[in-house]
Amino acid sequence: MSDQQCVKDDMAENTFPVYKVDAIVQFYRTEVLTGQEAKHFTKNDITPSPKAESIQRVYMRVLQLLFRFRPECHYTVPLSENLQHPMLYEWVSPIMSVYMRMCEFLPLCHVFDFSLNDLLNPKSKRTIVILSAIQNYLHFRKQRMETIADHQQSFRSVMDRLQTYTREIKEAEKKIEKLTTIPPEQQAEAKELASALAELATSMQHEYQDVNTMNEAVAQCKTEIAELSQKLTQRRVDVTTLKDELVKLKSQIVESPEELKNEMERMKENVKSIRMSKELADERLVELQMLVQCAGQVEAEIQVLLKQQQDLQGSMCKTNQQKEEVQSLAAMYEALQKELKNLSSEEAQLKRALAMKLDKESKQQIRRQKKKEVKDQHVKNIYGQYDKIHQKREEIVKMIEESNRETKMFREKMQKLREKCNQQTQKAQEFYERLLTTLEQYNKRIESIVVETNADTLKMKSHF
Repeated sequence: MSDQQCVKDDMAENTFPVYKVDAIVQFYRTEVLTGQEAKHFTKNDITPSPKAESIQRVYMRVLQLLFRFRPECHYTVPLSENLQHPMLYEWVSPIMSVYMRMCEFLPLCHVFDFSLNDLLNPKSKRTIVILSAIQNYLHFRKQRMETIADHQQSFRSVMDRLQTYTREIKEAEKKIEKLTTIPPEQQAEAKELASALAELATSMQHEYQDVNTMNEAVAQCKTEIAELSQKLTQRRVDVTTLKDELVKLKSQIVESPEELKNEMERMKENVKSIRMSKELADERLVELQMLVQCAGQVEAEIQVLLKQQQDLQGSMCKTNQQKEEVQSLAAMYEALQKELKNLSSEEAQLKRALAMKLDKESKQQIRRQKKKEVKDQHVKNIYGQYDKIHQKREEIVKMIEESNRETKMFREKMQKLREKCNQQTQKAQEFYERLLTTLEQYNKRIESIVVETNADTLKMKSHF
């Protein structure tokens, strides 16, 4: 319970999780140590009293795993050759080297109070905290390495694709250049075709301009014809009105002489009656005297007749004026008929001009149709050439697909070779680790021999 309480206190103080001893031993066996070292590393090396040699070995393997710093490099003494008694430094140099490297490494694991006592006389709680910090860092490193490996794999695949795409693009550009560049044998024909197309374009533009001008002229003629037709309708209406007026005037002219004749006959009869009355008056003076009153009435009637005569004279003046107006209207009618004849002749001329323009337009349309047929034939020929090019392009695409298949097969072969290489490298690594273990055992034997020789020399010196 005391160890668990200590672990909980460290969890509260530290920023990383403190693992249990079994989890630490299992992790370092599988991830850090290899071979005989992994088999011999147990829970007793950490608790209750950690072994300094096993802890130092674990630290050395961690440094080797992270920084490629081999354990034999710690035993090299970086001192001058003229130093007296260099064997005294052989035991201190590996511990100091591991201490210096661990002081540089453990701040990355958020352990800032690593001391030399943690190597020479390690304690259980302290070693658990340090090993759990290193384990947390190694977990994080493993995750980051996996992500980096995934990124590298994706980057390699993308780079391979990019290289293949660039090669294919370059090949396609070369093929496009071959297809687009006109051979020297056909350059003259191509130039002639280009000049012919340019001439056709210019002629088409000129023809379009002529057609536009003709359409404008036709529109102007149509407007003029419409105006003339409006004038003709107005003149016809005026003529019809004048004809109606002439008919009315003729009827008035015809009716007025008859009335005058009737009135003149009446006047003659009245004059005859007056003469008869005068003769009767002469003959019958007596009767006239008797009939004086009747004479006054007769005088009144005569005055009425005189007034009627004056009215007849006024009506005659009016009829004369109407005759003059009729003559002027007849002159106007003749002038209008002349204008109608002129307008009809102009209309006939305009119809002829329109017929001529329509004939020209039909001829131009026939020419355009012929040119269009020629152009369509040329376009068909171009489309036929394009179909041939498209067929060639499909053949090239098939060749590219075949090359892609070959590259896939080559990549699969490369992958198999890589797997074989990895297997061989693993085997070599295992062989290398075995050699290292044997070298370490040999070094230990040498150290023991050196210690024994030193003890023997000291004994020999004491005897001497």
